[in-house]
Amino acid sequence: MSENLLLRRFSLTNAMNIATKRHLSRRAFLRGTGTVLSLPFLEAMVPAFATRTQAAAAQSPQRFLAMCATLGFHTPFLFPKEVGADYALTPYLEPLKDLKNDFSVISGLQHEEQNGANGHTSEMTWLTSAKHPGLAGFKNTISIDQLIADHIGSQTRFPSLVLGTGSESMSWSASGVPLPAEPSPSSAFRQLFIDGTKDEIAAQVRGLKRGRSVLDTVMGQAKKLHGELGKRDQEKLDEYFSAVRDLEGRLVQNEEWVQKPKPKVDAKPPTDIQSRTDAIGKMKLMQDLIVLALQNDSTRTITLRLNGMNAVPEIEGVKNDWHNLSHHGQDPAKIAELEVIEKAEFTALADFLTKLKKTQENGRPLLDTTAVIFGSNLGNASAHSTANIPLVLAGGGFKHGRHIAIDKEKHVFSNLFVSLAQRMGVEADKFGFSTGVLDINQA
Repeated sequence: MSENLLLRRFSLTNAMNIATKRHLSRRAFLRGTGTVLSLPFLEAMVPAFATRTQAAAAQSPQRFLAMCATLGFHTPFLFPKEVGADYALTPYLEPLKDLKNDFSVISGLQHEEQNGANGHTSEMTWLTSAKHPGLAGFKNTISIDQLIADHIGSQTRFPSLVLGTGSESMSWSASGVPLPAEPSPSSAFRQLFIDGTKDEIAAQVRGLKRGRSVLDTVMGQAKKLHGELGKRDQEKLDEYFSAVRDLEGRLVQNEEWVQKPKPKVDAKPPTDIQSRTDAIGKMKLMQDLIVLALQNDSTRTITLRLNGMNAVPEIEGVKNDWHNLSHHGQDPAKIAELEVIEKAEFTALADFLTKLKKTQENGRPLLDTTAVIFGSNLGNASAHSTANIPLVLAGGGFKHGRHIAIDKEKHVFSNLFVSLAQRMGVEADKFGFSTGVLDINQA
C-alpha cells in the first residue's frame, strides 16, 4: 500500500481532522504482528489534556495563518517606493489604510532555486523552501505549518486546518506527502462545530480502532521487508515507517477528541458556492470560517491556498481569462484588468483582518495573537519569477506600520519562517534552506 493511499484511507475527511497524540509513557512501543517498535521522546509523553496553569490560562495563545494567492500580484501596485513608516499607500494597500498599524508590507524576499517542472511548481514549496520542485528526484519537505502543528497541536482539537478554494494544498507532512486541502466551507464547518449523533460517534470510534489494527499489521509486514531491500528502498521504507507512526498517533488522538463536545457558535452553516469562477466569494467564505475556528480555539495553525483559474472570474470589470491576464507582458490593458482582480483580493483581506481585530479574546484583539502572512510564490507572475515575492505580514504582536525592504544578506524567504516558528514556541534556529533568522521587529 502506498504512503499516499495509506494516508487517504485512514485520515478523517482530509487534513483538517489530523489530531494529536495520546498520553504516552517514556517507554512506549508500537506493537504489530511480530514487531515491537520503540518510540522516540514525543510531546505526547505529557498529558494531552492536562489542566493549564493559572498563568497560562490568563494568556491568549499564539496562532499562525498562511494564505497564498497562486497567480501572484503585480508588485508595482503593492510595494511602496518609500521604506519605513512614512510610505504612501499603493493601490493594493489602499483597502488596508485603516489597518496600517496592524500590518507590514515586506519586499526583497526571495523564494530561491525554484526552477522546476513548470512555471507554477513553486506553489508546492512556498511553505517548505525545498528546491527545484517537480524535477527528477525532487522530494518535498515538511511545510512550516506542519512543523508548528507537530509541536503545539496537542493543545487543540485540530492541530492544523488545511484549506483551499480548490483541492490542492500548500501543506506537506514530515515525509514529504501533500496533505489534501478541504475545499468545502460547509464540510469544514461541520467538522469544526457539528457534533454527530451517538451512533455516528460510535461508528467513528469503531472506524478509528479498525484503522489502528490495520496499521499494526502494516507495520509488521513492512518491518519484515526491510532487511531484504536495497539501501535506497530501505530509505523509502523508513519514510513509510515515519508516516505510519504519525498516522497512528493521529488516529488515537482522534478517538479521544471525537467523544468531546465541539464548541457551539452563533453562526449559520455556510452554503458552498457552486460557481467555479466566483473566486472572491469562495475566499470570503473560507476567511469567515477561519475567524470562527480561531475564535473558538479549534486550531492554532491554518493554511489557505487561493486558486487562480484559466477562466474569467466573477468580478465586475473583468472580461478576460485570469491566468492569461497574469501573463500580461507589460500590456497596459491587461495590467489594468489584472488590478481589478487583485485589488478585490486585498479588499477581502482587509475585511478579514478587520474581523480578527474586532474579535476580542481576554481583552485583546484576536489579530494581536494571530500572525497572518498573505502573499504569493510568484514575484513576477508574467515571467514566473520567484524573486522579490509579494508579502504582507499582519497581526501577531509584531511592530507594524512599515514597509520593510529586506537586505540582500537576509533575503532568503524561509528565514522569516524561523522567526514565525520561534514565536509559536518551536525551538528551531533553521528551517529548510534558511541562512538565519529574520526578526521583523528588528528589520
